[in-house]
Amino acid sequence: MTQTPEDPSDFDPLWQRLLWMIIVAVLLSMAQTLLWLITIAQFIVMAVNQRTPNEQLQEIGTTLGLWMAKSVHYLTAASEVKPWPWTRLD
Repeated sequence: MTQTPEDPSDFDPLWQRLLWMIIVAVLLSMAQTLLWLITIAQFIVMAVNQRTPNEQLQEIGTTLGLWMAKSVHYLTAASEVKPWPWTRLD
């Protein structure tokens, strides 16, 4: 019989999940700071370049948003999948 990812025997022990949740929460806090820095930088770029945003900052923002969403899903137990670097970033 094949076990599905939702099989409770595949889950980390609860104490280990708490450890991962603390680590992910700290990383998420750092990501929020990075988001603010990117936001301010993008605003400055747009102010200087007649409202034209920087494409690299847009891509970083998109990737950061995906990572933050995966982190929130893990922290709220909506998913058992840990965010990058434990899994692919997508």
